[in-house]
Amino acid sequence: MPTTVSALVARTLARHVDHVFGIMGHGNAYFLDALLRETPASFTAVRHESGAVVAADAHHRAGGGLAAATATYGAGFTNTLTALAESVQAHVPLVLVVGDEPTSGPRSWDVDQVALAAAVGARTYTVGRTDAAATTVLAVEHALTYRVPTVLAIPYDVARRNPGPVDAVPDVVLPEPVPVGGPFDRRLLQEVAGALGAAHRPLLLAGRGAWLAGAAPALGELADLTGALTGSTALGRGIFPRQEFDLGVIGGWGAPGAVDLVREADVVLVVGASLNQFTMRFGQLFAPGTHVFQVDLRDSATHAHVRGYLRADAALTVRALVEAVRADDAKASGWRESVDVAAARAHDPGTGQAEDGRLDPRSAARRLAELLPPDRVVVSDGGHFMGWPNMYWPVAAPDRVVMVGTAFQSIGLGLPSVAGAAAARPGATVVLNTGDGGGLMALADLETAVRVAGGRGVAVVWNDAAYGAEVNVYGHKGLARGPMLIPEVDFAALARSVGAEGVVVRELADLDHLGAWAARPVAERPFLLLDLRVSPLVVAPYQHEIVAVTPDPKP
Repeated sequence: MPTTVSALVARTLARHVDHVFGIMGHGNAYFLDALLRETPASFTAVRHESGAVVAADAHHRAGGGLAAATATYGAGFTNTLTALAESVQAHVPLVLVVGDEPTSGPRSWDVDQVALAAAVGARTYTVGRTDAAATTVLAVEHALTYRVPTVLAIPYDVARRNPGPVDAVPDVVLPEPVPVGGPFDRRLLQEVAGALGAAHRPLLLAGRGAWLAGAAPALGELADLTGALTGSTALGRGIFPRQEFDLGVIGGWGAPGAVDLVREADVVLVVGASLNQFTMRFGQLFAPGTHVFQVDLRDSATHAHVRGYLRADAALTVRALVEAVRADDAKASGWRESVDVAAARAHDPGTGQAEDGRLDPRSAARRLAELLPPDRVVVSDGGHFMGWPNMYWPVAAPDRVVMVGTAFQSIGLGLPSVAGAAAARPGATVVLNTGDGGGLMALADLETAVRVAGGRGVAVVWNDAAYGAEVNVYGHKGLARGPMLIPEVDFAALARSVGAEGVVVRELADLDHLGAWAARPVAERPFLLLDLRVSPLVVAPYQHEIVAVTPDPKP
């Protein structure tokens, strides 16, 4: 069979990815045929095009590397846009291979896909007959260099064409990590090292950017040298090696005692974290006068509280700080040994049953943490319920936390995330958190999650018969509640319809089913869905912070 443009794209892309998620259609049929026949890459079919991008995104977050997804043209492509926007906002390197209108011009059903991709922040590379391999390399290079999704479009009338003589496929060239540069930056680095070495109550706060840069070992060493307490953003959980001195998630999902200790810190170093409104508790995280330094790759500091900003690679910078602190012969502060860290990071255990007789989500989260397999990847959809796993469930490392949807403030992306995380971590249990609203949005890929994860998958549906975040913010402000409510759905029955085991959980004792499931060999158990009938009366603390900054409706 002669080589085609689609085959050349598939072979070139497969040099950089090992897994592609998607749905076959007229626009990508020849690409997928070549991918499966001519490359070692694996393909997982999803049931909605949005799920293709979501699964690929989750595959990257759990396993690293370049993500890859595929969809057809037109309606297939437009179905990917919400997920594509999320991946752009979250800085996920991803290539989305799609069909596109023929080079002769748009058909009656075609849309301007380049403009649509650009509207959500994704650049499009369109292959031609003679440049398919080189264009594919450019798309890969762009995605990895700038950590954003790119769209790789194959015009319909080009897909089957013979590309003619093909030159050697060029290698992908990526930039070196950004070092600390210039006299000003080097002076600032010495200032940071001196401040940490002299601090009475130093704190290190790390985000996912620190993990991606490989800064974890150096951060642990810096914490030991300075005697700093440590903490992380939700996406940086588990990055510090000394958990006995770690306050857990800092910000809206932090424990009250941990928040109090953060406000006692006199010097804070923030590494690879954007200091968004949730981490900063809407500006209330640090006490006035705290000296805050930040290391990141953005053009400038991301919060007004930052006193000194170093734009440089996190790992290189933290290693340089370790050397500078050691050269100054600074003594560890002793602060972290003087406080009860375990007590500070403890959350309210809840009451078992809430006043309305439904399950207290705090108690459920606490019990789930005891029963879930320790080797787990926690995947979260968006919604009010996100507070519970982030508050109560420890994870081993940042690549064991996948939250697809939070960057774009979307819900309904949870179920297809399971497939991506399961493919990236074949030895781990994948645990999904979703609400009833987001779960209903993503039902098309309930079958995908069950099929791909099998006995390694658990879905926890926090079912409060409402869009909880909207009720907490706007219902309490007096807006009409009708659009915020959902008739209670039997998710356990829905799960059983696609081959999973479904359990309705109305009291803590019902969670013992999870313990029995976890004790069985993986090969002998099905995917498990727990339909938690939780009380809407128990509101996560971070929601109160959001309510406080949300304007009241005008009369």
